[in-house]
Amino acid sequence: MCAAPLLSAYVVACAHAPPHIDGVASVPERAGTYWTPPPAAHTRDSVTRGTVPADLADHLQHLTLADVIDVALRNNPATRATWEEARAAAYQLGAARTRIIPSVDGSVTMSRNKVVSQNGSSTISHRTSYVPQLSLSFLLLDFGGRSGAIEVARQNVFAAGLTHNATVQTTVLDVQVAYFTYMATKALLTAQQSQLTEAQANLAAAQQRHDVGLATIADVLQAKTAVSQAQLAFETTQGNLHAARGTLATAMGFPANVAYDIEAHSDQIPVRAVAVSVDSLLNAAVQNRPDLLAARAEARGAAAQVRIAQSAGLPSITLGGTAGHTYASPTTLSGTTYGLSLGLQIPLSSALTNRYNVQSSRALAEVASARADVVRQQVMQQVFASYYSLQTATQRVATADDLLQSATQSEQVALGRYREGVGSIIDLLTAQSALADARAQQVQARWQWATALAQLAHDAGVLGLHGETPVGLSVPHTLPDSTSRQ
Repeated sequence: MCAAPLLSAYVVACAHAPPHIDGVASVPERAGTYWTPPPAAHTRDSVTRGTVPADLADHLQHLTLADVIDVALRNNPATRATWEEARAAAYQLGAARTRIIPSVDGSVTMSRNKVVSQNGSSTISHRTSYVPQLSLSFLLLDFGGRSGAIEVARQNVFAAGLTHNATVQTTVLDVQVAYFTYMATKALLTAQQSQLTEAQANLAAAQQRHDVGLATIADVLQAKTAVSQAQLAFETTQGNLHAARGTLATAMGFPANVAYDIEAHSDQIPVRAVAVSVDSLLNAAVQNRPDLLAARAEARGAAAQVRIAQSAGLPSITLGGTAGHTYASPTTLSGTTYGLSLGLQIPLSSALTNRYNVQSSRALAEVASARADVVRQQVMQQVFASYYSLQTATQRVATADDLLQSATQSEQVALGRYREGVGSIIDLLTAQSALADARAQQVQARWQWATALAQLAHDAGVLGLHGETPVGLSVPHTLPDSTSRQ
């Protein structure tokens, strides 16, 4: 007798409790605890991502910049997503274009009826009929609705393709920045290794001079401090190199722990100044930047939407036709049927709604046009900033080159004076510290110039698929690598 109340109480309690999934509560037990998901919530996944192209597998330890970019473009999910979006837009254009051809439908109906005749005596007969039929419908005129829909789809194709181009260019730039950062860190580590070696040699020399009474213990301690500082800087850069290596691997679509390496760079890097005006690059950006072109296409598509909204409030003329044949038993009911119709549809009740839709479409078209103008302003600002950043980077390379030369000479003089016993260990360590800073400045300036050049090419919309930077540069002058001056 008490089973019903107990069941009712159980149902009420369950109604107020969160449901379970596979026997596991769907929410944490309390606000301050973790939630344990059911096994179905876990997706089995592998750490390994990206694929190594077969043509690069044999020299994965000697990748060039072109190889790195190629791998990244093949593995990058962002480019794959925009490519699929461009394909979808193209298919939608194909679907929109089918509105200009008649639509044809076929149908077959079958019926069987029992007929009772009351002519003097009740007679029962059965009639069976098969009616295959073709129907044709064609929109003759809709005052711009159909052509507007096709134009919207067409502009969407432009926007999607150009957005894909922008994504590709951004991917190439990101890979280049990661590559240049890795190479800069690697070169800096080489320079700091030289500094550490020099500091260790100074310590040995100071210890030897102290042993023969030509130096004080203070000289030895100063040399030990210099070794520790050089060792600390070397270890810090070594950690930064691992991080830069992982960042570059991720940019290529690989896990950060993939085994690869970059081909050794030349000891001499051509550095050139910009040979074109900022105005010419601004004009190039306005004509070439894919994201700006995509924004313009979206604005044109929004303008075409106005035509669609306007056509919804105007009459439309349609042509229709049907043709079929009836196969019946008895055969006296068989025969061919056909029909032709011309229709005029005039929207009356939705006139006010259509008016609001037109005004809304016009406002959205203005919004899209304004957004395109915003993108244009952003593009011009980016080109202007990156143009002068490249000029500054070019000047910094030349200044860093001069600084390295003077610091090298100063260190050689201080080292010679110290070996002759007329210079102090402090003077030598000061000169070597300045030389280490000059080497770091040289490394950073050189790779920052390469990064600034890639950024300018990207902002101008001319960055090549393989990292080409057709910006327009002067005749190159060669800046020796910092490691060649040691």
